[in-house]
Amino acid sequence: MARVCEICGKKTQSGAQIARRGLPKKKGGVGLRITGNTLRKFKANVQRLRVEIDGEATRIRICTRCIKSGKVVKPKRKKASAA
Repeated sequence: MARVCEICGKKTQSGAQIARRGLPKKKGGVGLRITGNTLRKFKANVQRLRVEIDGEATRIRICTRCIKSGKVVKPKRKKASAA
């Protein structure tokens, strides 16, 4: 159950969080100094969504970018029976 989009393949990426101190030269300081470099993860915004694939409604993991761009079709809602 990985955090991977089943449409575009977007997944978790590794990166860094850089800690800086000091006042930038632009603002009249002596410049910024890097005081730390910590590894971190950038996680994809993946949602579980019911989509229509080959006429059948199935649940897949899909990133919000693919949802917004309309790469999937949501299944039609069944009407509640009037009993």
